[in-house]
Amino acid sequence: MRVIRYHKLVRDRIPEIIEQSGKTCLTRILTREEYLAGLDAKLDEELAEFRETPCVEELADLLEVLRACACAHGFSMEEVERVRREKAVEQGGFAKRIELLEVREA
Repeated sequence: MRVIRYHKLVRDRIPEIIEQSGKTCLTRILTREEYLAGLDAKLDEELAEFRETPCVEELADLLEVLRACACAHGFSMEEVERVRREKAVEQGGFAKRIELLEVREA
């Protein structure tokens, strides 16, 4: 029997999907601290995957992890979006593709 070890945070339905495929899996529920660390690692993983293959599916995965991070830290996506909008009004977005080269003091 072949065993692959992962020790990483996965989506809620992954164990069910694995078992439907005829395989078995071992899982456990993370502590809050482990969950936050798992989300941090998942952000890195999903960002790396998006950078390697910049497609809408990878971007959606990244957004799902961001939603989980917001919730885990006690923020709603509505609150995150409100703050994003405020910052966009105050500081702008990224649509103009501006690269800051240097700032000189008088």
